[in-house]
This record gives sequence, C-alpha cells and structure tokens, in this order.
Amino acid sequence: MVTGAAGFIGSALSLKLLERGDDIVGVDNLNDYYDVNLKLARLERLKNYQNFKFVKLDIADKQAVDTIFAEGNFARVVHLAAQAGVRYSITHPDAYISSNIVGFMNILEGCRKYAIEHLAYASTSSIYGANTRMPFTIHDNVDHPVSLYAASKKANELMAHTYSHLYQIPTTGLRFFTVYGPWGRPDMSLFMFTRNILEGKPIDVFNYGNHRRDFTYIDDIVEGVVRVLDKPAAANADWSGDLPDPGTSHAPYRIYNIGNNNPVNLLVFIETLEKCLGKTAVKNLLPLQLGDIPDTYADVSDLVNDLGYKPNTLLEDGISHFVEWYKAFYKITE
Repeated sequence: MVTGAAGFIGSALSLKLLERGDDIVGVDNLNDYYDVNLKLARLERLKNYQNFKFVKLDIADKQAVDTIFAEGNFARVVHLAAQAGVRYSITHPDAYISSNIVGFMNILEGCRKYAIEHLAYASTSSIYGANTRMPFTIHDNVDHPVSLYAASKKANELMAHTYSHLYQIPTTGLRFFTVYGPWGRPDMSLFMFTRNILEGKPIDVFNYGNHRRDFTYIDDIVEGVVRVLDKPAAANADWSGDLPDPGTSHAPYRIYNIGNNNPVNLLVFIETLEKCLGKTAVKNLLPLQLGDIPDTYADVSDLVNDLGYKPNTLLEDGISHFVEWYKAFYKITE
C-alpha cells in the first residue's frame, strides 16, 4: 500500500514500483490543499497499470483504514499521506493533528494488526528545527521543532519507535530534504517561482534570499525510498541505552536523511531557474517567515553505508526537467 498516492512523491514512487511489477493499492483523500486536478492527472499516469488499484480514503477514518488493511493483504506499506507545509501549519493546526497524528496512528494499528513486514514513512528535514550544526545528522537530538508540522513528524518518529519496540514491526522514517521536480507541489518555491516569473509577477523571497536548501530531485528521492523499502529496518546490536542513538534502536527502527548533500543558496537557485526560463525574476525580498529554518543540509552517510546510495542529480538538470514538464503540462508555448 502507498498512502498519498496522488501526491508528488507518492505518485512518482507508485510509478516506479508498478514498473518493476509490484502490486500497488494507492490511497489518497484527494483533498483541496492544492489543485485537485493536478492530483487527478498524477493518478491518470498510474491507472494504465493493471497492477494498480486506487482507493479514495481519509487515513484519519479509523474504520476505513482497518477495512483496507483487512482486504489488502499487504506485505509492505509506504506511508506518505500527510498534511504538508510549514506555513500552513501556523494557520491550520487542526489539519496536522487529524492527518499526521490520528492518521499515522491508524496506519500503525493496521501494520500491527495485519503483521506488515515493513513500514516506511515520510518524515521531514524540518524536524531539525532549531539545530544549527551542519550537516544535519540522524544521530543528533531533534527535540526543538519550530513548526507544528515538524512537531507532528517528530511525533510520528516517536510513535513508530514505540510500535517497533512493542510489536517488533520494522519501521523506517525518511527525512526528505526539499523535494523538487516534474509533477511537484504548487505550494513549493520552484512551482510558485516558475508560475510568477512566466506571468511577469514578482516572487516572494523570504529571509532576503539568504536561505540555503538541500534541494533533492524527485527521482533521487524515489530511488532512496525503494532501496529503504526493500531492506526492512533491523535492530542495532550495538545500541546502548546509556548513550542512546536517536537514528537507530534496540528495536527494528531506523531513520534516514534523503537529501542531495549539497545546500544551495536560494538566490543561486533562483538564478538557475531564470536561466532555464530565459526570464528575469522581479524579487520581493522579505524577512524570515515564522516557522521556517534558515538552512538545511543533509548528512547522508547512513544512506550510503547501509544502502549504497547517494542522491546525485545536478540542480541545473533537475530544474530544467521541471521547467520542461511545467510548460508541457500547462501548455505554455513561449
């Protein structure tokens, strides 16, 4: 089962798994947080596969989740459905409790009740919060989130560990770092910048452009998720309660960063986009927004050591692929 199958990462992951022959049940509630038509278009790419079934379902609905687990006979679950967005969590906190806390609880209960062999789930780079030591490593404490979104994902990691400990369910949390690429989310910077630049509108540049982000291309994220999914989390035999490692455990529980391991200044990111579009942006420079963290930078050494994988798509290539998709999808011919 892939939850959030109509989402940016969920649809791309489902496509990859379907192409290799896996049977997938995709779940999504198709909410209107952003353009539902984009979500439906992503699903259309999947519906051509006979090994794909879509179920419209809200993960906060306990009975509906239990029913799909009972009927699905799933071996593994990739849980990507969530209320995303740092800024939205400031104005709509209830949505994060319903989807990210209650919904995740329902998924964990399904995994427990139906003996799932591995649960891989989305966490976020936002979880590092007030941490400033770079690069961000899974072995550092992350108890100082600065948004409710990040706090809800920290809660997910804690809940997963509890179930791994109590019921020996292998769980792996994936801290994604600023995912971008074709079929992306309209609330993300690349999408908004592209739209406004093409329409001749100013773009809002927060923190006066001094952000640094570890932009990670969608194909790199998907490859990382697949590798993680195929290697269920195992207990760390060297784990010690005297010196507890946050990234591993005595239980079958793991955390991984999936990032490009190469932070890019936001103004450089915009310059790269301008080159790909052949247009110059009008920048509206603004202060740091509430809930944002200034920099993200992923230490991916555990991903490399355990799974032999490191994201490697160049920013110029990734942005170029996005621009090509955007113009084709929205039929922009200029």
